Amino acid sequence: MNDYDVLNVFCGPDGRHGNELGVVRDGSRVPGREERQAFAGKLGFSETVFVDDPERGVIDIYTPTLRLPFAGHPCVGTAWLLDVPELVVPAGVVGARLDGEFSWIEARPEWAPPRTLRQYGSAAEVDALPVPPTGEWIYAWAWEDEAAGRVRARAFPGRDDGITEDEATGAAALLLTGQLERALNIRQGKGSQILTAPQPEGLIEVGGRVRLTPAPSSRTA
Repeated sequence: MNDYDVLNVFCGPDGRHGNELGVVRDGSRVPGREERQAFAGKLGFSETVFVDDPERGVIDIYTPTLRLPFAGHPCVGTAWLLDVPELVVPAGVVGARLDGEFSWIEARPEWAPPRTLRQYGSAAEVDALPVPPTGEWIYAWAWEDEAAGRVRARAFPGRDDGITEDEATGAAALLLTGQLERALNIRQGKGSQILTAPQPEGLIEVGGRVRLTPAPSSRTA
């Protein structure tokens, strides 16, 4: 039996939507990789985080079927929950800060797992897309207002693990920002919001709102 919190990360302006994230604050309760993978699969969120050192921000990230060296929405959500200046993941040290209602991380595009960034001609085309076959991680996007940096996006992991569409994906937003080399305001999924901004030395900030779910703040599974 393990206690965990559930967060919604990259909520919209109305506080709704966002991508669910499970966080096991005491990672020592699930010490092995196989046990962590099994627990993440049982929870079924797109990602689950195990906190190995809450003071230093050392975390371990899993999808239902994979361990990840870095992921965006887990880092944004966990940084908000722990209120730490940085997180340590296998890919490197992730800067973190809180600014009003937004939680921000600072990371490098090369840390993000590979995604296919596929541009469409309009937001309506993105809205109309069916879920593609498994096998390729696709980030479908279109300009809503290019001059203002507003983007419409949807994300299809293609992993055959029960997650057919990610509501909000910080790593893909990181890659898109690195490709376009400009700040973006991304509307993803049903109504999530992701903000990004290029920084010096190849770093990119990714930010969004985080909410603890209205269910009991700590659950047991």
